[in-house]
Amino acid sequence: MSEKEIDRLLRIKTAGTLEVLNQSVHYNRYEATPYMALDEFFKNYELKKTDRVVDFGCGKGRLPFYVHHHAQVSVVGVEMSGKLYQDALENLDNYDPKGKKRIDSLYFERCLAQEYEIDSRDNVFYFFNPFSVQIFMNVVGNILKSVDQHKRPIDLILYYPTTEYVQFLETRTTFELLKDITIPGLYEQNENERFLVFQLPEIE
Repeated sequence: MSEKEIDRLLRIKTAGTLEVLNQSVHYNRYEATPYMALDEFFKNYELKKTDRVVDFGCGKGRLPFYVHHHAQVSVVGVEMSGKLYQDALENLDNYDPKGKKRIDSLYFERCLAQEYEIDSRDNVFYFFNPFSVQIFMNVVGNILKSVDQHKRPIDLILYYPTTEYVQFLETRTTFELLKDITIPGLYEQNENERFLVFQLPEIE
């Protein structure tokens, strides 16, 4: 199935790209994770019903809708762009036209990533290069502060991971690489077509 066909199946519109209106060096343009990449990733990574996923720079909401539909877990989409946030809300209305799904477990918040208040239930965090490593460092710092207050396992999922993100996690945090999942058919042409899962070791 094509990207648009899968969008149609979910009753959402997430295709295309969008330049960030605020042309700051800290923020990257919107581009949704390819569905074929998500399919491959979730063949190799399993979410538990108790997990709560946070997608930083969620754009129009492809990852949140995909995860909610396939895994029936709680998902939060965090987006700073007013235009993309509105698109996500429109998709939310269309995703559940008859009000039969557990929409209380899927919602979107408009704010800067570093200003998102980490909930004690949040434990899986997704990043598709939404912003600079400086902001990423702030966000990871907020996650670690939350863990100090509420001990729990934490996974960070990086798609198309940048060297800066990886170096920061490996040299300045206690996160450890758990999985390296490449995307068949894409990785052969571009070795960035992969997911890295970093896990925070549980503290006794």
